[in-house]
Amino acid sequence: MTDDLLRAPAEVKYADELDWLESVDDGPKPFSWRLSPKMVRLFILGSERADGLEREIPQKWFGDRSFVERAIVTLASDRGLLLIGDPGTGKSWLAELLSAAICRNSTLVVQGTAGTTEDHIKYSWNVSMVIAKGQSRESMIASPIMTAMERGVIGRFEELTRSTSDVQDALISILSEKYVSIPELDDDNIVFAQPGFSIIATANSRDRGVNDLSSALKRRFNFVRIPVVTNRKSETEIVRFRTEELLRRHAIELDVPPSLLSILLQSFADLRAAAQSAASDDEKLESALSTAEQIGVLEDAILSSHFFGDRTLTAQRLASSLVGSLARRSPEDLAILNKYWHGVVEPRSQAEGGEWPAFLDGGRDTIATLS
Repeated sequence: MTDDLLRAPAEVKYADELDWLESVDDGPKPFSWRLSPKMVRLFILGSERADGLEREIPQKWFGDRSFVERAIVTLASDRGLLLIGDPGTGKSWLAELLSAAICRNSTLVVQGTAGTTEDHIKYSWNVSMVIAKGQSRESMIASPIMTAMERGVIGRFEELTRSTSDVQDALISILSEKYVSIPELDDDNIVFAQPGFSIIATANSRDRGVNDLSSALKRRFNFVRIPVVTNRKSETEIVRFRTEELLRRHAIELDVPPSLLSILLQSFADLRAAAQSAASDDEKLESALSTAEQIGVLEDAILSSHFFGDRTLTAQRLASSLVGSLARRSPEDLAILNKYWHGVVEPRSQAEGGEWPAFLDGGRDTIATLS
């Protein structure tokens, strides 16, 4: 079934694994959870020899164990969970994995934007049915959040701070009272949340000031802050994990040399350090330089090599993808990258050799083309 989908949700992609974990899980489960909290953690972080399982469970989210445990405890307490952090820190992926493990449904999602309305988190109406038969529960269109309430499962709200304050305020009664009133109906006009219902929201810390959360809404969420991954080992594991998924999905047989992966990680580390020491925003790349963007650069280089190259990933191709992905503003970003290439990459290529000279040439050519 997963072969028929461009991107299968976690509960579909890992269905066999979840079925097996559920069959051997004898731990206590809150509400109507499909897995116990220990098994939810194990599904997300992977198994260890000390777990004593007959089957190895691979790690799917790479980050501090305490973040996952606090998120699980929050959901077990029926409080709302807010995952907050910089772009590309894996907030949405963690929310999807939590939902898949707890209730086997991660698709009840509201995407927060400036155009999100209260109807998107409560309900709307099927106009043709209302005209034909009047307003009733049958003519009502439940939102993903209301559907989660009725089923006693997890509802997700992506980019909460991107939605306006009146939309955010509509969540307050849902999180505190655990029901939604339908004043248009005389009977059957309240939808109560069933045990197991909760909301996992995500927020981009760079959106601070766009639509700040009210103090009332903040009190109804437990905050889990997800930091940018800076540990080289963890970052390598994340990039390798996502790259292997890409290669499987596209049925591509292509090796990613460890030397090129090291160059990619080092380049992002250098650019992050430069951004931290920059005196103004004009001296920083617009990119957040997240792990997700590293994966995007590598994905671009792999696909370019596969379709337009000789199916071999080269340092030149990697440099071209990096510059092309990060040069979003012209001329500001190009100037920053050009400075980095001359001030850091060129001396390193002379001192270390290896793939760095080819990386230097590939970046120079791309910068010249874009300038």
